[in-house]
Amino acid sequence: MPNQAPIKFAICNEIFRGWNIEDTFAYAAKTGYDAVEIAPFTLANSVTSISQSNRQRLRAAAARTGIAIAGIHWVLVKPDGLYINHSDAAIRLGTADYFRQLVDFCADMGGRIMVVGSPKQRNVLPNVSAGQAWDWAAETFRLALDRAAERQVVLCLEPLAPAETNFINTAAEAIRFVRQLNHPNFKIILDVKAMSSETMPIPRIIRDSWPHFAHFHANDSNLKGPGFGEVDFAPIAAALKEVGYSGYVSVEVFNFDDGPEIIAERSLDYLRRNFA
Repeated sequence: MPNQAPIKFAICNEIFRGWNIEDTFAYAAKTGYDAVEIAPFTLANSVTSISQSNRQRLRAAAARTGIAIAGIHWVLVKPDGLYINHSDAAIRLGTADYFRQLVDFCADMGGRIMVVGSPKQRNVLPNVSAGQAWDWAAETFRLALDRAAERQVVLCLEPLAPAETNFINTAAEAIRFVRQLNHPNFKIILDVKAMSSETMPIPRIIRDSWPHFAHFHANDSNLKGPGFGEVDFAPIAAALKEVGYSGYVSVEVFNFDDGPEIIAERSLDYLRRNFA
């Protein structure tokens, strides 16, 4: 039986739309979360415009509230012109360079996880074969992994539903992709909403995917938070415990109608009851 460390809970900051990031840190800490996961586009068009002094200020603000920075996600939403497997080599090289900038930003903020989902920046383009897109994407990631190792950041590729992208839709496919690069700083992330599109039960995906995932997003197939829909987290929690996962379970939602306070509080309460 794996040694089981307590599960840590995080929440993604874009849920708190319009909030000052310092207020988000304070509210997450007060609610009982262990960490906040940051979407860089909520802070700036490009992380290159976030100065070292501002990074240090934000990291210190989080520390004052007792909240950690889990990492970053939604990393290619901005700036424009980024694409993981584009047919234009210059665009791919620019994306690889921005990956390195994102790694630095993540590490400077104290984060250790960088989630790469970005469905609109990885779709297989017309007149590009699936194999060519695969090889180009692998090269883009490969160019950033040495920096990830230097800064102790793990890049996590996110399998996404076919409704979102036509490139890497299952956990098994994502694992096959990352294993070809054979790098300790390249893993996958599992996301409940995304796994809900697979034919295999979520607990089995979790068991089959270990130890290749390093992060976990908690949400529901209805785009809301955990406990807001039909997905039962009891067997999900059991599977994560069974494999010995001890990273963050991070609340990420796509429907903000309930408001940040209700989303944050109800999601954490539901997760705590299922992981108890």
